[in-house]
Amino acid sequence: EVQRLNQQLEEKNGGIQQMINQPPYEKEREILRLQKSLAEKEKAQATSDVLCRSLTDETHQLQRKLASTAEMCQHLARCLEEKQRKEKGNSDVQIPTEIPNQVFLLLLYNETSLQALICNLQDENRMLKQKVAHV
Repeated sequence: EVQRLNQQLEEKNGGIQQMINQPPYEKEREILRLQKSLAEKEKAQATSDVLCRSLTDETHQLQRKLASTAEMCQHLARCLEEKQRKEKGNSDVQIPTEIPNQVFLLLLYNETSLQALICNLQDENRMLKQKVAHV
């Protein structure tokens, strides 16, 4: 075990000596390459952060819109029920009961599309993180 560790230490020392013995222009070139790589990674991270914030804002807007739509649908359903009760007492003509079901289906569709959008955004976010990690 000690021999193996000594060998690894010698290899690392050899690598360090090789870096020290490199001409200054090669060291500077390596430093510039590493700085450029770091700048690219920082730029990609900043872009990813902006996209995530944008997607988060859009998600919140859609959630507020969905809540507003749901509230409006509930209000319309209550108004329709009241109108049906009043007309049922006044005459034999009834409003079809499919209308509240249509409102419910619309609400369900909006929620489903919002969930699909959230899933798509999460997938896109995961892919961007993988790209950043790869870079």
